Amino acid sequence: MTQHTDYFASIKPIRFEGPDTENPLAFRWYDKDRVIMGKRLEDHLRPAVCYWHSFCWNGFDVFGDGTFNRPWHSLSGQEMADAKLDAAFDFFVKLGVPYFTFHDVDVIAPATTMKEHVENLAVMADKIEAKMAQTGVKLLWGTANLFSNPRYMGGASTNPDPEAFACAAVQVRHAMDLTLRLKGQNYVFWGGREGYDTLLNTQIGRELDQLGRFLALAVDYKHKIGFKGTMLIEPKPHEPTKHQYDRDVSTVYGFLKRYGLENEVKVNVETNHATLAGHSMDHEIATAFALGIFGSVDANRGDPQNGWDTDQFWNDPLEITRTMYHILKNGGFTTGGMNFDAKVRRQSIDAEDLFHGHIGALDALARGVIAAASLIEDGRLDAFAEERYAGWKSELGRWIMNESGLDEIAERALREGVEAKPKSGRQEYLENLLSAAIR
Repeated sequence: MTQHTDYFASIKPIRFEGPDTENPLAFRWYDKDRVIMGKRLEDHLRPAVCYWHSFCWNGFDVFGDGTFNRPWHSLSGQEMADAKLDAAFDFFVKLGVPYFTFHDVDVIAPATTMKEHVENLAVMADKIEAKMAQTGVKLLWGTANLFSNPRYMGGASTNPDPEAFACAAVQVRHAMDLTLRLKGQNYVFWGGREGYDTLLNTQIGRELDQLGRFLALAVDYKHKIGFKGTMLIEPKPHEPTKHQYDRDVSTVYGFLKRYGLENEVKVNVETNHATLAGHSMDHEIATAFALGIFGSVDANRGDPQNGWDTDQFWNDPLEITRTMYHILKNGGFTTGGMNFDAKVRRQSIDAEDLFHGHIGALDALARGVIAAASLIEDGRLDAFAEERYAGWKSELGRWIMNESGLDEIAERALREGVEAKPKSGRQEYLENLLSAAIR
C-alpha cells in the first residue's frame, strides 16, 4: 500500500530543548519525563491530538472555501482516508504524543447510506489497529459524529423522527465496538445538535426522555460488550443549536441524576464551552470534581471578542494554572487526558503551523502543571481555604450540618447571641500567589 507521509517529511521529531531554546520546533517546557509530584509530566497531561481539526478540516468557514490544500484534501474515497491516516500517524509520532482521538466519520471514506458507513468503518479498523501497533500511539477516546449529516439537523437521539434515533444507534454501536477493539480508554458523547432552536416546534420533555433513553441504551451496551473505559458527556451551551440540553457540568449532572446515570457517565470538559456557558474553566473542573463526575478535558480556548466556538490552542497561563491546580489537587486523570480539540487559524496554511499550534499548547500545559504543583507544595492556598472554613469543624458547625432543624438553629442563635463577624477573603493576596507561581 502506498504510504502518504511526505507532507511532514521536512520536519524532524520534536524534542525538549529547554526554556532558552530559540528553535520554534522544539519544546521549552514540555519535558515529558520530568517528574512532578511523583508522576511524569506526560502522565499528568496524557495529551492527545484530535483527528478532526488537524486532518479533516480544510480551512473553510461560512464565508469561504478551504485554504489548507493538504495533499489528502484533493483525494476522494478510500484513497483519501488512507492518505489521511498515514499523515495523521506521522504527525502523532513526530510530535511525540501518546494518544489520539477521533469521530467515526473522521477516519472513513465518505458514505451515503448507513450500510456503507458500517462497511467503510470496518475497512479502516484493521488499518488503524496496524498503525497503532506500529507506532505505539494509543486511543484516548472514540466517538460518533451525530451532528454533521443532514439527517441530524433536528438532533440525533432528540430528533422528532425515530429514524434519526435509529441511525444514531447504528453509528454509536459500531463506534463503541471500534473503540473497544482499539483499546480506547473512554467513549465520548458530544451532543452537537441535542437541543433546540425554537420552542415553537419543540417538546422539551419528550426530547429529554429520548436523550435519557439513548444514553441508558449506550451504557447497557457498554456492559454487554465488556467495555471497561469511561463513558463521557461533553457539556456545551449552544452553537450550533440555540440551546443545548448538555449546557454545562451542573446541567449534565442534573440530567444524569434524573435518569439514574450519575454513576455510569462522567464529563469531558472543554475550555471554550465553559466560557461560552459564562463560566471559567477552573469553575467547571472544580464543579465536576465536587459532583464526582470529572473525566477528561478538551484543551482549547475561544476568542473573547467572538461569541462562538473558535477552538483555538489554549495558551493562557493563569487560566491553565488555575485549572491544573484543581486537577492535581484532586488526584489527576484516571482514564481521561488533555485532548487538543483545537485548530490552527485559517491563514496558518503550512505543514509546520500544525506543529507550532500543538507545541505551544503542550508547553503552556506543562507550565501550568509546574506552577500548579508549586502552589500545592507551597501550601498557602490550601491553608487559607482550610482556615476560612474551619468554623464548620467546630461543635456548632458539625451540629448544624448533622443534627439540627431550622427552628433549633434559629433558637440556639438567639439564645447564645450568635453573631457572624465578616472576615477578609484576601482575593488579591491569593491572586498574587497564583501569578508568582508562573515562571
